[in-house]
Amino acid sequence: MKTGYLGPRATFTDLAVREMFPEYESVAYTTIPDCIDAVVNDEIDIAVVPLENALEGSVNITLDYLIHVVDLPIRGELSAPIRQHLMVHPNQLENWNELKTIYSHTHAIAQCHKFLHRELKGVRAEGFTSTAGAAQYVAEHPDEPIGAIANDLAAEEYGLVIAKHDIHDFDFNHTRFIFLSKQPINLPIKPNYVGYKTTLMVTLPADHSGALHQVLSAFAWRKLNLIKIESRPTKTGLGNYFFIVDLDTALDDVLIPGAIAEIEALDCHVKVLGSYPYYQLKK
Repeated sequence: MKTGYLGPRATFTDLAVREMFPEYESVAYTTIPDCIDAVVNDEIDIAVVPLENALEGSVNITLDYLIHVVDLPIRGELSAPIRQHLMVHPNQLENWNELKTIYSHTHAIAQCHKFLHRELKGVRAEGFTSTAGAAQYVAEHPDEPIGAIANDLAAEEYGLVIAKHDIHDFDFNHTRFIFLSKQPINLPIKPNYVGYKTTLMVTLPADHSGALHQVLSAFAWRKLNLIKIESRPTKTGLGNYFFIVDLDTALDDVLIPGAIAEIEALDCHVKVLGSYPYYQLKK
């Protein structure tokens, strides 16, 4: 079995892979679409990609690629805490507060805004495809006054030293990673297992007054708990949206199919994106 993830080695996605699939061979990909395409093309069995960050919201490239480009079900989810550190090459450690450029993923930069504004005000922050990619770049340029924002594993992997630990603005930051596969995955009931959820995509009919209210009512009177609802553009015209709905229960034979039938009777389109176990790391 092969598992793909957003690389290079030591990204937060790599950490999720090591937690959930330690026995599988892992393959790093440069972008999220490349990773998902690898499953479609049978290069790997499972793609692990970020879906949502607690502070920065949904990872739109993941969501849009699943909706508009490929047809792969979600097979599982891991929510993991995100700890960001400022790291530099050992040559730059004594002068870390005189850095000229900080590299990281744009989400990580945003998550550390207060620290950067307070400690490195005026220093240019430049986006990278991943936090680990930024760390790798810093490691390859030892004589430049640059730093990266990434995790502990990236510092260890690329021979950097952490100048400042835990520079993120909020301690409760987590990222949701989803597992995509053509075939079902035999996921274990680990200590960090939380439960099951089902994710639906609902497209409303055009110019139907009160349609969203009626959709939500189909879940409400069946006492199906919605833990998330989010709108995304259909890319068919300004003002056209579909909704992603997360239910905190597995797909059953009665309640959820009944809700879907009721919603489709309203001339809505419903697609099940997955019904899957989810896990949460505590630290």
